[in-house]
Amino acid sequence: MRWRALSAAVMVPVLAVPTAFIGSPGSLRTLHYAANGNFADGQYLPASAGFDLADVSSTDELGELPAGVEALVFVGQCGGVDRQFLDTVEPFVGQPQVFGFYLMDDPDPTGQYGPRCPPSYLEAESDWVHAHDPGAKTFIVLMDLGTSTSPSYRHSYTPANSHVDLYGLDAYPCRTDVGGCDFGIIVSAVRAAEAAGVPEPDLVPVYQAFGGGSYVDDTGGQYALPTAAQAERLVRTWASVVPDPVFDYAYSWGAQAGDTALGSVPRLQGVFALHNRGAGPGDDFGLPAR
Repeated sequence: MRWRALSAAVMVPVLAVPTAFIGSPGSLRTLHYAANGNFADGQYLPASAGFDLADVSSTDELGELPAGVEALVFVGQCGGVDRQFLDTVEPFVGQPQVFGFYLMDDPDPTGQYGPRCPPSYLEAESDWVHAHDPGAKTFIVLMDLGTSTSPSYRHSYTPANSHVDLYGLDAYPCRTDVGGCDFGIIVSAVRAAEAAGVPEPDLVPVYQAFGGGSYVDDTGGQYALPTAAQAERLVRTWASVVPDPVFDYAYSWGAQAGDTALGSVPRLQGVFALHNRGAGPGDDFGLPAR
């Protein structure tokens, strides 16, 4: 499975967050996705916590999905519509369980942090998907090009220059260097993305569901595994700024860098299971009052 680069965490004062619907309050159902380590012995593991959008990389995995679970196919390429792209995507075109294609994780429009990914290349890939598999969505996670105190997505990817449908923001608030979670970074990331030209309906919350391991944040600390109470507040904070996403994203079901991840933490799975199954306003997630 792939490694996901972590954008720099953003530190701003903690904001008061109003109680909000945790499930989708709109007419369309919000899907729920948890990346990495989704399959073992032919079983789709995140189903136990109500995740109904699977991380799929092969047609064999597609065939292992239970009824009611859709697939987000990981592509991970920014080469335009070349042979490698076609070989990756074509086997999934027209498959009824395919929700969409995860084109790139943290593509770099500058070339400073990795190979440069021109918006025109993602535009070509997204246009090809839309032409050959109408209804399938395209998705990327945006790289934060700012600092820990001032997130920025300017001069990056937008619906106008990339034709990508959906944009994840991996603003991870729980860190050892703050002794807890700074939930204001989520609000700051959303506002920065909107200012850069990505509208709120196109945003995908990326919930922190990992901690420890070899990941280091931008101030030299580690990302800390949220407690159950912190995870509840994390979800509510996202709901206050992106209340009705097409899907949301828990990173990560499977560990990637010696970290502790959602798939091995039943207490956190319980929080996400309630969220994924439609916890509403006032639901306490089964946690003690704070």
